[in-house]
Amino acid sequence: MKLGTSLVLVLSAASLPISLAARAEPRREERHEEKQAVRHEEKQAVRHEEHLPPRPPPPEWKGHPPGVHPGGPAYHPAVHPHAIRVLRPRVARYGEHPWHHWGHAEFARPVYYWDWGLVHHVSCTAEDSYGDQYPVSENTFAGFGLVNMTAVEDDALDRCYEESGGDQSCYLATCSHF
Repeated sequence: MKLGTSLVLVLSAASLPISLAARAEPRREERHEEKQAVRHEEKQAVRHEEHLPPRPPPPEWKGHPPGVHPGGPAYHPAVHPHAIRVLRPRVARYGEHPWHHWGHAEFARPVYYWDWGLVHHVSCTAEDSYGDQYPVSENTFAGFGLVNMTAVEDDALDRCYEESGGDQSCYLATCSHF
């Protein structure tokens, strides 16, 4: 009995440091990767905040009241009696603006309640008075957030204005991400 008990103690003591070392190594690597990711995001945020004016923080999220939307249905046949064209999406690199900036009137910018760490790609679509849609897409980067959305929104509006022949009624229809 003594031999069996001591053998079990020796075997369990011998396996203890291996299991502790096996657990500690991945945790150390995870912490190192997290620190590197935070440093990279901070550098990117500082680099891109210098170019655009800061946007105010978003208001607290409040859901819509239940019931019918007060503005009526989003689409009605009388509004668009013809086929709507959705042009081919154009990809814009961050910082490059392929269209001339249109001096559009200021408008209330949408607030996006997205998990910015999971966003890899953003697409905004502007629409002209005829109903034609002009999508613009952009890949995101670590640190991309609400302050960077202004550039993507403006690119969609600028494309709409330029490619529609100067339609003054271009507006931001929607933005999405994946």
